[in-house]
Amino acid sequence: MKPFSAPLDDILFSLNHVARAGSLPHWDGDLACEVGKHFAAFAEEQLAPLNEPGDRLGCRLEGGRVRMPEGFAEAYKAYAEQGWPGLTVPEQLGGQGLDGTVLAVTSEIFSGANHSLQMVTGLVPGAVSTLLSFGTAEQQARFIPSLASGEALATMCLTEPEAGSDLARIRCKGVLSGDCWSLTGEKIFISGGDQDMSDKIHHLVLARTSEEGVKGLSLFISPCTRADGSRNAISVTRIEEKMGLHASPTCQLAFDGAEAELIGEAGAGLRAMFTLMNHARVDVALQGVAHAARAFDIARGYAGERVQGRGPDGKPVTIDRHADVRRMLDEIDALALGGRAVAHLTLVAIEAGGDQDLAEFLKPVAKVFCTEAGMRAAELGMQVLGGYGYLREYGLEQIYRDARITAIYEGANGIHEKALVTRLLSGPAGRAFESFLVEECAARQSGAYKLDEALETWRGARDRIAESADPALWAHDFMSLTAATLVSCLWARMAEAADRHPDPRRIRRLADRALALRDGQAVFG
Repeated sequence: MKPFSAPLDDILFSLNHVARAGSLPHWDGDLACEVGKHFAAFAEEQLAPLNEPGDRLGCRLEGGRVRMPEGFAEAYKAYAEQGWPGLTVPEQLGGQGLDGTVLAVTSEIFSGANHSLQMVTGLVPGAVSTLLSFGTAEQQARFIPSLASGEALATMCLTEPEAGSDLARIRCKGVLSGDCWSLTGEKIFISGGDQDMSDKIHHLVLARTSEEGVKGLSLFISPCTRADGSRNAISVTRIEEKMGLHASPTCQLAFDGAEAELIGEAGAGLRAMFTLMNHARVDVALQGVAHAARAFDIARGYAGERVQGRGPDGKPVTIDRHADVRRMLDEIDALALGGRAVAHLTLVAIEAGGDQDLAEFLKPVAKVFCTEAGMRAAELGMQVLGGYGYLREYGLEQIYRDARITAIYEGANGIHEKALVTRLLSGPAGRAFESFLVEECAARQSGAYKLDEALETWRGARDRIAESADPALWAHDFMSLTAATLVSCLWARMAEAADRHPDPRRIRRLADRALALRDGQAVFG
């Protein structure tokens, strides 16, 4: 298997020159580069070597506790000792006080090196944001430092056997007795629901405190241990047997009168939970990007060494000299670069604060486009390797299995597509996205990458949806069109900034191909 190599140059190019993170007052490109270099070295040396053996060994449930694969606890200890869990935690609560754009650098690298371990650790920033937004000062002081130090990890306990996307069906109950809350019910699909890496686990749990549908849902924090050090009444009933992410324990949890604390107001749990879910959705988009980038690295390396067939001069050639293989490699590469640009643009919009309408529109687009890019890239990568791609030793079949979940969890892609056309398109978010497209077109009126036709096509589709009796019928197609239109804008940015990339020829070639194909032109050479 080709050793993992973090695509740091591509990541920094995307943040600095495509998503334009420099427009943020707190962005420090040099610091982001240094953080990225340090984390890349850590991921390549300690996280990536555990990826394949972790997938092979999986997790075990022994005596009601989850045992992670060999080496994972030691890697997590090193991760915590180096301060990575506290990257975005405020300094006064034990962290480093950096923002989500810097976290995007480490998060993508982590997912590319070891998606399973990233899944278990990756909810900490979202849990911290939720506590900062809705927790009391006392709760923040009590829970956040342990998350920053790595002493504790966090989970998101949302789904139940009869309640997936339909949150009104949640039955797990929160009951107040005196000054104390207790939780009773079952939660499923809980990533990192238990593990033997951190001393503590802070479960964020959505539970019912009244029968008023989603208005009766409240958010709680339920630690795995009580104040006296005894185990809380939370048990693991099983670990799910999954297609991929074998080293990430997806647990069923039973809460049997577990002690808990209310986060925010009773009945306002959904708003608080969405703070955590919104972080998770952008993180999942970066997981898709990470898989696409890793698939490209493996496929490119293999194709550059595998000799098959002959060139025009009759001499043996490596398969990357064959047109169809070049086509597939270019598509994989473009999926990774384009998806990364979409995810980074979304993060910059979030971090900009102020008017969040554009960010609200971009979140579902990023989640859908980037996760589908990861799946498509894995599939193409396997095809480049042929029969070897179907074998375990090259790692693409694991990427294929691991990437598949990204289109399902944190809201199935179809749900995000429906939300785009039924909720976001006709409101302020839709108008903000149209304004973004107009500005991108205006910036290129005299350049080589005009976008007017793409804008008018998008507007026409939007108007037809507005007249439709059932916009949901157009959800999938309109999401595809929206993503293609957005990616065209970002490819134009990439082409214009190509000289800032270590390999400008690669960027221009892919941009020219992507934009020509969008316009229906023939592509030669």
